[in-house]
Amino acid sequence: MTYFPDRLFDDAGSYATAYFEQYRTAAASVDQEALRRAGELVGQVISEGAAIYSCGNGGSAAIANHLACDCLKGIRTGTLLRPKVFSLSTTVELITAIANDISYDDVFAFQLESLAKPGDLLVAISSSGQSPNIVKALTWAKDNGLRTLAMTGFSGGASAEIADVSLHVAGENYGVVEDIHQSLMHLLAQYTRHRSLTNPSDLGRQKF
Repeated sequence: MTYFPDRLFDDAGSYATAYFEQYRTAAASVDQEALRRAGELVGQVISEGAAIYSCGNGGSAAIANHLACDCLKGIRTGTLLRPKVFSLSTTVELITAIANDISYDDVFAFQLESLAKPGDLLVAISSSGQSPNIVKALTWAKDNGLRTLAMTGFSGGASAEIADVSLHVAGENYGVVEDIHQSLMHLLAQYTRHRSLTNPSDLGRQKF
């Protein structure tokens, strides 16, 4: 079995053609029923006034932080929704303190222990699905009454098995997987906002 890229390309244009083909194939692998459930889950959590927590490492941390922006600020615009959204990947002082004094495996679960309550939602983003701190956070969340949504790639790992809803990308390239996770974050935020617009006639008339 080979993984993209499995050869050298003559220029960035030809590489892009192959890359975007990988993207299209991987994006098509995301289960539509899982997406339906994810959309309903995010909307339900927000409508109940529960909190959404996101987490990830590396590039996935950037997506977790971006999720907090689009789901808090973005969803509010033009709606009556008031999402409560927090990224557990954002505060380097707290993350490094937990990692140094306790364990890096605890950097997300430890925060949830102080902040989260039953009925909240944890969105865990991990390309491999196997990162110990992600798996530990999902396990803690499940054991303590939180709802859980995982975005994974590659084999999906333990994260895909633990989560209530698994948005799995059947891709073997980190860039492609992370690109699709970013798209999934955007589409969930935009879908939640659009279905709750106070003036639906704005659809098609404004840049969303």
